Amino acid sequence: MSKILSIAQPQRRGQTPPSVPLAAWRNTLLGLASLFISGLAVAAQDIDRMDRVIRTSVDDGEFSGSVLVARGDEILLDRGYGLANREWNIANDGDTVFRLGSVSKQFTAVAIMLLNERGAVDLDAPLKTYLPDAPAAWHRITVRRLLTHTAGVPDFTRFEDYDALKTRPATLTSLIERFSSRPLAFEPGSAFAYSNSGYVLLTAVIEQASGMTYADFIARNLLEPLGMSATGYDAAAPILPRRASGYVVATGGIENAPYVDMSIPQGAGGLYSTTHDLLKWERGLFGGRVLRPESLALLTTPQRNDYAFGLISTTDGGHRIVRHNGAIEGFNSWLAHADDGVTVVVLGNLNAPGPDKLGPALMTLAHGGDVVLQNERMAITVEREVLQAYVGVYQAAPTFSFTISDVDGRLMAQATGQPAFELFADAADQFFLKVVDAQMSFVRNADGAVTGLVLHQGGRDLPANKIE
Repeated sequence: MSKILSIAQPQRRGQTPPSVPLAAWRNTLLGLASLFISGLAVAAQDIDRMDRVIRTSVDDGEFSGSVLVARGDEILLDRGYGLANREWNIANDGDTVFRLGSVSKQFTAVAIMLLNERGAVDLDAPLKTYLPDAPAAWHRITVRRLLTHTAGVPDFTRFEDYDALKTRPATLTSLIERFSSRPLAFEPGSAFAYSNSGYVLLTAVIEQASGMTYADFIARNLLEPLGMSATGYDAAAPILPRRASGYVVATGGIENAPYVDMSIPQGAGGLYSTTHDLLKWERGLFGGRVLRPESLALLTTPQRNDYAFGLISTTDGGHRIVRHNGAIEGFNSWLAHADDGVTVVVLGNLNAPGPDKLGPALMTLAHGGDVVLQNERMAITVEREVLQAYVGVYQAAPTFSFTISDVDGRLMAQATGQPAFELFADAADQFFLKVVDAQMSFVRNADGAVTGLVLHQGGRDLPANKIE
């Protein structure tokens, strides 16, 4: 779980301004020209702001990679930041190839939906229909439950021996054997728990139902029809033009990322791509070129915890946004598509919170919203009696809470097991921390009483209810 002041570790394999309407038709060329020039100025300001937000993340050591923001057929921003290879001083750009991590899951989910359309996969059929050797404990697991992380299959990337085994090549069968004898985390369908193991099993379903390898099925049925020539299933041995090197932040600075054998992630996180190719993917998928409308609707409809099939679907700022992030050794990614045609692609070759923070921020800017950088926040004075309304204990999970206290007129926040840090107000019920890029907003009920808070950190929101 992401905790206050702690950079949330990504899962291992784990807003364009609306077009400004012409208020009234101008009958003169001068009037039309004025409106056109004004629109260009606004667009330029938006792009400049996007670039500043990204460069601040780069300067803070949180991002290195490539970014693309588009609105329909118009590309608003398409730039590389930092280095694809630090040893050779080669810059990132829109054609740089990055590992996607869990952004791969939507390709796996779409492959399942395509096989469902062809009558080769039944979403509600027991897993043993496609994997006859599945253990008895899995007999209530269905394809649908694997897609939505409600199957209860334990996530093998969280096992104690994962780091020791991730460098060793594995077959799909041997990979499944790593978790097939483990007890289920819960009764299938009764809860939600993100599980890469589930998407490894979906990889096996695709191979059994199609008679093709996962990599070949994805390439022939999804990538080739969309002209995605810079996307595929990754492996270390082949020469892959423009492949970025992956990096991690270490005590002494930036280091090469630890090795992971690419036979491990499978359909949970094994693909690579570019920002340019992922724009083709979003346009193809949401443009109706991949799935039937009813299949696309099912793919993107939340089932539990905002999770649909390999995608997260939420509403923000009045727009429905379908997204997913990803992380794998040396790489982080964020990909989203809004219902008005805005697409944001952030691909990074540094394990850091940049993509998870930049993705939502760029989507907000593309929709005409405001993004305030940490170094732009200005503290305001709040009367001590006002601060008393926030004092209390706020529970985010059974074993994780925030304690808010008044210490000599300073509002302090302390998360379970962590030191206390001062909160600074910048608006009514809105506070920020100076020691880390995080904000905290307090929630009131209809009577005006404070009943909860939300921690905003790393592009994520963590709500907590006041219990004391």
